[in-house]
Amino acid sequence: MAINVSAQSLKGAWKSQQPNNSTAVMILADDYLMISSFSILNKYFDRTEGGTFTMKDGKLTYNREFHSADTAKINKTVTYQVDRKDSILTLRSEDEDLVWMLVDDAASVPMAGTWHITERANGDAGELVKIHQSGTRKTLKILSGTRFQWAAIDPAVKGFYGTGGGSYTIKDGKYTEKIEFFSRDNHRVGAELSFNWALKDGRWDHSGKSSKGDPIHEVWEKIK
Repeated sequence: MAINVSAQSLKGAWKSQQPNNSTAVMILADDYLMISSFSILNKYFDRTEGGTFTMKDGKLTYNREFHSADTAKINKTVTYQVDRKDSILTLRSEDEDLVWMLVDDAASVPMAGTWHITERANGDAGELVKIHQSGTRKTLKILSGTRFQWAAIDPAVKGFYGTGGGSYTIKDGKYTEKIEFFSRDNHRVGAELSFNWALKDGRWDHSGKSSKGDPIHEVWEKIK
């Protein structure tokens, strides 16, 4: 059955099988998306890209803020005609047709969205300190109902500094990530990281141990 297409109806995670036997996963939040291509079996990271998007009259206009494999595509806009039938999403442009299968529908998931760090514990006392963003470099984390991806980027200089992602669960005050790709170190693939989790007034309180075993305490908030 055809579905009336809006940004809200696309919100969630989608997957597609690639010609090189890797899997591509696309996560869409309210006005941001990230796509990553990887192989869990081979612990292989292929590429990633992402940026802002808008929906109007059945068309998705996407402006890339980062692209790990081709910097010439950064800050370039592409428009796709969008067609959704049940769990199949087709994006058509002048250059390509992309077919995606639904992984999860995140329209009503509180954690679904694009997040950035606003506070971080600093020093031995572990007190949270406001982060005063300067410049254009940023680290974003996008979540669907079951999937996550983070990316460290600087669109102004076409900078890409790393990404990772996989699946996540939340249960009994614990947020647990299972890493399926990591651009800097493929040995992290398959690892599980569990953190203390709380969500209050739009603030995601995140604490525990990093993948290196270092203590972390951060507050993330959704990008408006």
